[in-house]
Amino acid sequence: MTAEAVESGPLASGGASGTEGDRPLRIALLTYKGNPFCGGQGVYVRHLGRELARLGHSVEVIGAQPYPVLDEGVPLTELPSLDLYRQPDPFRTPGRGEYRDWIDAAEVATMWTGGFPEPLTFSLRARRHLLARRGDFDVVHDNQTLGYGLLGDLGAPLVTTIHHPITVDRRLDLEAADSRLRRLSVRRWYAFTRMQKRVARRLPSVLTVSGSSRQEIVDDLGVRPDRVQVVHIGADTDLWSPDPSVAEVPGRIVTTSSADVPLKGLVHLVEALAKVRTGNPRAHLVVVGKRAEDGPVAQAIERHGLTDAVEFVKGISDAELVDLVRGAQISCVPSLYEGFSLPAAEAMATGTPLVATTGGAIPEVTGPDGEACLAVPPGDADALSTALGRLLGDAELRARLGAAGRARVLANFTWARAAAGTAELYRQAIAARAARR
Repeated sequence: MTAEAVESGPLASGGASGTEGDRPLRIALLTYKGNPFCGGQGVYVRHLGRELARLGHSVEVIGAQPYPVLDEGVPLTELPSLDLYRQPDPFRTPGRGEYRDWIDAAEVATMWTGGFPEPLTFSLRARRHLLARRGDFDVVHDNQTLGYGLLGDLGAPLVTTIHHPITVDRRLDLEAADSRLRRLSVRRWYAFTRMQKRVARRLPSVLTVSGSSRQEIVDDLGVRPDRVQVVHIGADTDLWSPDPSVAEVPGRIVTTSSADVPLKGLVHLVEALAKVRTGNPRAHLVVVGKRAEDGPVAQAIERHGLTDAVEFVKGISDAELVDLVRGAQISCVPSLYEGFSLPAAEAMATGTPLVATTGGAIPEVTGPDGEACLAVPPGDADALSTALGRLLGDAELRARLGAAGRARVLANFTWARAAAGTAELYRQAIAARAARR
């Protein structure tokens, strides 16, 4: 099935099922990591949970550190890990008194050997918790844990969101590894993807956020196509909205990225900025994310003398982040691959003109080149610099693309639509479980 066919399906449209199952549902929404400032999992849980509650459902988020920030009416049940990667002491060794059971010991042992234990250990803790509360929930919704503990009977049907297969991240990180030791380290860190692949193939109901991700799930994870359905996510269009009172900063380009994640393509944006500044010295970049002290991005910044032209910010409030994007002349998504791209949808919702690559599902969000964004091939710094320079020099084009971007998001990518489509998939999973019984 093509991405276009999936996109036009009933779940993508967010239509209601209209069946007996119109009663409110009791939903357990699982997230093994809910950082509200980095990565999409915390954003997904917060906004989907809020909109499901607005539809009248009872939503309880069950999560581990870093805990998600949730809106009023959506309670959080903490299912703590040992939080081995917390700042300022990541990869820490817990004290003897911190160990509670064998799952904690397994978590530490995996970390000590270079692996990433949290998907497995959270799934085991979640299973224990759910079985102790059998009958409390009508459906369990797992947010990409894909751990062995979630297989088998959990007391309620399971729906699993896979934003995109982490095997894609693994492949790109291996391609970027510059030594045999680094490649060994990458393979060990991503060892959990073998588990996720085995679990995904046994899942009865998979939800994903784009047609592109759907195809990756079928190809990379081997999930049967009939088990994967698309429900687009979106932007909080009340928060992410235009505000003419925010002054535009000449030359500002803003992006959301982690400097040490090759998949995000930040190094190509830095290379492009160096080219843009030869003709427009006011051009500068604000990166919402963590600065890496070493690596390809740091080296590119130093090589091109861009220390004063690239700023990293993190830990800012939602309001500060929105104003940062509103004040930019351009928002940029330079990723090599995205399963959806919330930053693209959010920037478009503010009316900020967008330059984005065609990596993964990004074109599903942004539309074709020239309609609501300027689109360039992923990993092409020359094409990126050309698009950025063109847009910085054309106020009329910026205004047209900004307005078109806002309209596209309102029509297609809102959390209310996402919640309606997700609830419909819940009802299908409940009906399928009842039929099997």
